[in-house]
Amino acid sequence: MIAAIDFGLTNTDIAYAPAAGEAPRTIFITSEHKVDGHAFAHALRATGHSPADFTRVAITGGQHRRLPDAIGVADVIKVNEVEAIGKGGLALSNLDEALVVSAGSGTACVAARRGAFAHATGSAVGGGTFVGLAKLLLGVADPQAIDVLARAGDANAVDTTLIEAVGGQIGKLPADANAVNFGKIERMGTLPRREDIAAGLARMIGQTIAVIAINAARAEGLDKVVFIGRLMELGSVRQTILDVARFYAMTDRFVLPPKPGFGTVIGAFSML
Repeated sequence: MIAAIDFGLTNTDIAYAPAAGEAPRTIFITSEHKVDGHAFAHALRATGHSPADFTRVAITGGQHRRLPDAIGVADVIKVNEVEAIGKGGLALSNLDEALVVSAGSGTACVAARRGAFAHATGSAVGGGTFVGLAKLLLGVADPQAIDVLARAGDANAVDTTLIEAVGGQIGKLPADANAVNFGKIERMGTLPRREDIAAGLARMIGQTIAVIAINAARAEGLDKVVFIGRLMELGSVRQTILDVARFYAMTDRFVLPPKPGFGTVIGAFSML
């Protein structure tokens, strides 16, 4: 058996297969506090197999570099996270080059070009921000529950729109696009609905990531932008990404592949 493990801050992703060349199965578990031999073995046992069944394991993310080069019978292959992100994004999108945006707890943008992978930019805004603010404002920390609230809400109920701020559209941005995230809160006499707060959060996080991605792709001269990471599995955030693509005429350049949450571990698995 072979496997790859991506030790994330929130989730640990695992891809595994009987042998190289076979399509891997993927699962994820909640991350532990430390990246050590115990976390390594726990991730492998989550596949339903004994750690002793694995002869090669690629690892990335977190503090993976602290692990030894062999654990039990398994050779441990340490994969730079930038390379894993780039390879995974290209594999999921079937592209030769792209800006790969990994939206996990934070956000990393990797310029991926035919075997060359470089960190272009990033942001501390990501899934951790989404969940952290939702816990503060809504008392909810489950991403799926926050997403359900957001999809039932109206972000314009908390955001100031362009028509409210300047009287109409600006450039290609329509009049009902938001001008200020949570701009209406200051003047509200009562608290907004929980659903509208969640929708405002999803929009703010998604817009921040999408606009950074557009600017990074332009700076790197890359035509396509591929979005991976667990945050991209939330419908409210995905819709915001698609809205930004439409506003900036990037619809045919933004790629949201299936199973985006496993992008990085798929990239690490490809090194086996």
